[in-house]
Amino acid sequence: MNVALKQPWTLEQFLAWEERQELRYEFDGFRPIAMTGGTLGHDRIQVNLVTELNIRLRGKRCRVHGNSLKIQVMGSIRTPDAFVTCTPAPLDSTVLHEPVVIFEVISKSTAYTDRMVKNREYAATATVRRYVMLEQVAMAATMFTRDGADAAWVGQLLAADRIIEMPEIGISLPLADLYADVEFADDEAEQD
Repeated sequence: MNVALKQPWTLEQFLAWEERQELRYEFDGFRPIAMTGGTLGHDRIQVNLVTELNIRLRGKRCRVHGNSLKIQVMGSIRTPDAFVTCTPAPLDSTVLHEPVVIFEVISKSTAYTDRMVKNREYAATATVRRYVMLEQVAMAATMFTRDGADAAWVGQLLAADRIIEMPEIGISLPLADLYADVEFADDEAEQD
């Protein structure tokens, strides 16, 4: 029995193909992965996130970007909900390099990829200093940062009253600000 195995795509093949697509895709180093639509809760958190980061970074060297741009990490192309870069790039760029801080709003359909696959990619990318995963069903987050001289990738859980200190980009961000106008059903918050 002969089985035809598909060759993995190259990064260049993906970028050329993706440029012609109407939908958004990520690239896991082997093949394109379609990005699904989000929920109202996801959208509110993401909009709050980009707004709050933009306000705090105004006049500084670093810039926030939303999910219409992509980043390249470990041979993959990702479209985080928000990310911060501190290196200049041409205005016609669609893929940015050297992300410093990355945010994802966790969805049921992407939870494994965000928590495990992307976390490994971001940990292995030297420029990434912080990765924050925002929960969608409760005001909470999981944050990984580079810590100490050995640059260990250290995780911590953040509760609603926490302020995310980000010295690598010179700002602080109360977690509660990211959940402004997001109402949680009591039963949803208890499920996760």
